[in-house]
Amino acid sequence: MAGRWPLLRSIVRGCLAGTLIGVTINDRYASLVTVRGSSMLPTFEPQSADRALVERLCLDTRFGFSRGDVVVFRSPTEHQSLVVKRLIALPGDWIQVPAAQEIRQIPKGHCWVEGDNPDISCDSRSYGPGRVTQIVWPPNRIGRVERKMPEGRVMQR
Repeated sequence: MAGRWPLLRSIVRGCLAGTLIGVTINDRYASLVTVRGSSMLPTFEPQSADRALVERLCLDTRFGFSRGDVVVFRSPTEHQSLVVKRLIALPGDWIQVPAAQEIRQIPKGHCWVEGDNPDISCDSRSYGPGRVTQIVWPPNRIGRVERKMPEGRVMQR
């Protein structure tokens, strides 16, 4: 039994080191998020249970968010859930809100996000950020998430 302790101790140390490295990578560099629901069709397909790579380097001041990026954030209505939407407007931009037939300026410290499938998306039009860069699951859907903007909606500052 005494001969097993060094082996067990080595295994435990390896597991702890691996866990710490994994947590650090997930917290500081990148993580995976499963995209559920149809609000981001056609970019993400709910039937495929797409998993997306979320890179966190954009949180560093050298790598900012850009209009058209797909972002992930905590739901303002269900705080346990992560939401994936497209970044439409940044602070200082003016946005045309089709349903309300009005134009709003995005205040400092805020942004405007919408789903790619606006008919069913609960987004900034309803409740007033990491950047998604890749679909990583399922294998047949692996690829970069394209940056795109709805035409004629945003007047940049």
